[in-house]
Amino acid sequence: MLVERGHEVRTAVEVDPRATDETLLDLALQEARVLVTEDKDFGELVFVRRLPHPAIVRFVEMRVEEQVEAMQELLARYSTDLESGAVIVVTRGRIRIRHTTVV
Repeated sequence: MLVERGHEVRTAVEVDPRATDETLLDLALQEARVLVTEDKDFGELVFVRRLPHPAIVRFVEMRVEEQVEAMQELLARYSTDLESGAVIVVTRGRIRIRHTTVV
């Protein structure tokens, strides 16, 4: 879906199947990418360890079809939040957006 809409996409497997979350987070930041995940560990990296980060979208307990629909909504309605590096958690029927600052 993202590729068909002209977005460049890289998967963790393409980068390195054994890459750590820290490595993926840093790479996404360097390449100005939105990190899309189902992994809650990125929250610890951002909110506890306060690592610099790009926008992060976390899908929670959603089927792939639901994720595609939610991603379309994010791209259409929340592009400013994605561009500003927000952390966005998406569950069925709810989108939570949190802007962070790194000290």
